[in-house]
Amino acid sequence: MKIIPTDIPDVLLLEPAVFRDTRGFFMESYNQRTFAQLGISADFVQDNHSRSSRGVLRGLHYQIQQAQGKLVRVVRGEVYDVAVDIRRRSPTFGKWVGFHLSDENLRMAYVPPGFAHGFLVLSDTVEFLYKTTDYYAREFERSIAFNDPDIGISWPDAGALVLSEKDRAAPRLRDAEVYP
Repeated sequence: MKIIPTDIPDVLLLEPAVFRDTRGFFMESYNQRTFAQLGISADFVQDNHSRSSRGVLRGLHYQIQQAQGKLVRVVRGEVYDVAVDIRRRSPTFGKWVGFHLSDENLRMAYVPPGFAHGFLVLSDTVEFLYKTTDYYAREFERSIAFNDPDIGISWPDAGALVLSEKDRAAPRLRDAEVYP
């Protein structure tokens, strides 16, 4: 497993060792020992799987309590994945990083607690998997506007966007409840 540094040192882009032959490929998507050697000592407690179609934008989501770290990857299709630092005391508060995750590049991202997370589907469909470090808690779920000009995310063009009502109504970062 190789770490590809991002502009926010706490967010890691991971490139697993992939063994390909005429039958297909094999890769280890998670190994606690390997992750600990890379400096990721997260204790994952929940696995999630979503399917979405082109133009679906999910996010930017986080939990204000029971903050979740996430290990995210795509098993079918392609997304543009984004993490925004929402830790008020962080030197990178309000900054974002984004990267393409796909079934072709097989990269994964580790987004630690304290970040809002979202993704935009670039393929006809996507199967998106993620492990979390804490359990989902609807009462603590929050969103930040994906198009907040103060954050300035450069989303790729995916045609007409499809958003949930919750994401359409999400506040800007300056009006959102964030981490101290």
